[in-house]
Amino acid sequence: MRIKGEKLQIMEDKIVSAVRALADSINSGSNVAVDMSALIEVTSELPLSSFDYWERFIRSEFYSARMEASPLKWEVCSRTKELVTWLDLISFNGYKREEALQALSGAAPNTFFFSLATRRLNDWVPQVRKAAREKLPDIARSTDPKYVVDALCVVLSNWNSWGRIEKEEKEVLLNVICEKEIAKCLRARLVSSASGPMASLFSQLGRTPILDGQIEEIARSAIQPSVRAKAYRSLFEGRIVWVEGRRWVWTDIRYCEGRLKPIVGERVQEVKTSLLDLLERASEDRSSIVRRVSAEILIRELDNLGSKARVFAERFASDSSHSVSERGDFALKKLDELERANVS
Repeated sequence: MRIKGEKLQIMEDKIVSAVRALADSINSGSNVAVDMSALIEVTSELPLSSFDYWERFIRSEFYSARMEASPLKWEVCSRTKELVTWLDLISFNGYKREEALQALSGAAPNTFFFSLATRRLNDWVPQVRKAAREKLPDIARSTDPKYVVDALCVVLSNWNSWGRIEKEEKEVLLNVICEKEIAKCLRARLVSSASGPMASLFSQLGRTPILDGQIEEIARSAIQPSVRAKAYRSLFEGRIVWVEGRRWVWTDIRYCEGRLKPIVGERVQEVKTSLLDLLERASEDRSSIVRRVSAEILIRELDNLGSKARVFAERFASDSSHSVSERGDFALKKLDELERANVS
């Protein structure tokens, strides 16, 4: 814990130094573009998993640094049009956040700053959300696709918890996803990432057409077993399923008892490969997670596979994974029951 605390302190010190340097250059009253290179460098090192913390920390430090300007500097600033920077996207002032979105153009300098712009789609001020809807597509098209994809991987895993984002804002993000280069990078990320919430990302990307015709390749090549399992399930079922959100359902209103029920969406997929071929591939996958999915599908499709059903059932029953073998045993029992019923 001590080492972790030391690393956190070092990072905070770097950010404070970079933020104060930026604030000093703005407070000088010069109309020349400010140098954000130090802040860009340090924010490029920040983990997106702690984004909320760093956004609050940087906002607080930037505000404090601006407030420490001498009266003379504030007098100079009042006579000149104040420069707008990317940090104004997290200003305490909603008018400043809106102004920043309207004024900024060109590429976001790194993933952190593109994430700042993206999060304005969930801003508590409606006018800021409107400005974000209008400007984010242009910013995304200008920004390095890697930065955009890094940000989207986090956003799409968490946006169901955003309390203010609405259908219009989600449509903006879905359109960004469909940009050619961004879509290409997202598909590559699904296949190549060894960690992260890629299975959840796969489901959310299923809202768009960017995975159409690509799911079999993902099922074969994705590094993460959970992604391959999701892809195979989508092929078996002919659809991609995702969670839209959650709504409260009363289970016993007399005692004020209830639970959050997932709201599920789906998109139909055209699958050209036969069920037998898909079962063959999935049953030979190196991960038991994928083999278990194929065993579940076997049980569901026992009546439609003819003599091949027993071949697969025996293969699964002898699997080294207990979760797979128990499904194989169940399939064999069901086949025996069907045979006895047919004989009688």
